[in-house]
Amino acid sequence: MKTLYLVRHANSSWDNASQSDHDRPLNPRGEQDAPRMGNRLQKHDPQPAIIISSSAVRAQTTAIILATTIGYSESDITIDDRLYGAEPKDVMSIIAELDETIDCAMLVGHNPTFITLVNALGHCNLDTMPTCSMAVLTFSTNSWKKLAKVQGTLVDFDFPKQ
Repeated sequence: MKTLYLVRHANSSWDNASQSDHDRPLNPRGEQDAPRMGNRLQKHDPQPAIIISSSAVRAQTTAIILATTIGYSESDITIDDRLYGAEPKDVMSIIAELDETIDCAMLVGHNPTFITLVNALGHCNLDTMPTCSMAVLTFSTNSWKKLAKVQGTLVDFDFPKQ
């Protein structure tokens, strides 16, 4: 059994119009929502054995807040540039590269890619994936490489305003 957490980054700031999209930080709401979702994540079983984040500042900050809330070392977070601006096939390539000894992984990234993946992998039809939302999918396989070929199940979908 494999468990995959797909987390959309928390709400980001648009205050600085000259700032690049990649470098946008969290806004105050995002700074409040991420710890709230981290507290909810603490109640989940299994916990992620690996956390991989987009290189965007807002995604990295979200990943750090979630990780520290569950006792996962910030220094163990993997930053993967491919998650920023990724297409679903790019994310699936990242997932397929995961070590098979890991049974639970978390990716922190962006929409519209993540909502597309949740719906495809979980065989569901979610309309939206709000900022800082968390989708938890399980798969009856022992191989990350086979994830796209097995029917996944969306076992939880949570977001800050829920």
